[in-house]
Amino acid sequence: MFEPVPRPASPLAVRCTRVLLSPWSRLSLLVLVLATAAALVLLYEPQRLLSGGFPAQLGGAAAVMLFGVAYGACTAAFVPRPLLNLAAGALFGSQAGLVSAIAGTVVGAGISFTLGRLLGQDALRPLLKGRWLKAADTQLSTHGFRSMLAIRLFPGVPFAAANYCAAVSRMGYVPFLLATGLGSIPNTAAYVVAGSRAGSPTSPVFLIAMGFIVVTGLGAAAVAWRKRHRLPSS
Repeated sequence: MFEPVPRPASPLAVRCTRVLLSPWSRLSLLVLVLATAAALVLLYEPQRLLSGGFPAQLGGAAAVMLFGVAYGACTAAFVPRPLLNLAAGALFGSQAGLVSAIAGTVVGAGISFTLGRLLGQDALRPLLKGRWLKAADTQLSTHGFRSMLAIRLFPGVPFAAANYCAAVSRMGYVPFLLATGLGSIPNTAAYVVAGSRAGSPTSPVFLIAMGFIVVTGLGAAAVAWRKRHRLPSS
């Protein structure tokens, strides 16, 4: 018996496939996905849904896990992490809230990194020609873990922006996720603790948490001011 000879694909189908899988087509898809996510956030305000709690029949570890997954999806859709961290503390307290918030942070960072790496890297890397862009790409590509750890420890760079910048660079998944998880703990803990003590804003614990947030923010601004002189000249 002779096996049937497969028919060659038509030139039109080949061209359409190449166009759909081209770097710029994938980048357009990424822009569409992000624009849709941002519009849904503005329309439905999921941060309010999260801060409102969960159904009565869902509690304990299941609620913490579900919140972490929802947290990750919301951060990938540009919901500000401080709002989600405050909600985690208010809902679950300091310990469980911190676990849920850190897990959600890593999940959200992983979603954004994957989208940026698969849909945006090939189209955007050839555009890295400016002085600042080259410096950021070199730093993330060659010193990925410590660079991302510093970004997470000293807030200032928006969470989503850092995720997509890392995705466009040559940084690997494991250093990115590990640095995100470790570096996000201090600042996330401060917000979670503040959220858990929001009912008593004059308590020492609440004031210490808010003071830490302010100090790290000022520290990030000071570091950025000093580092600006070290950028390579164009």
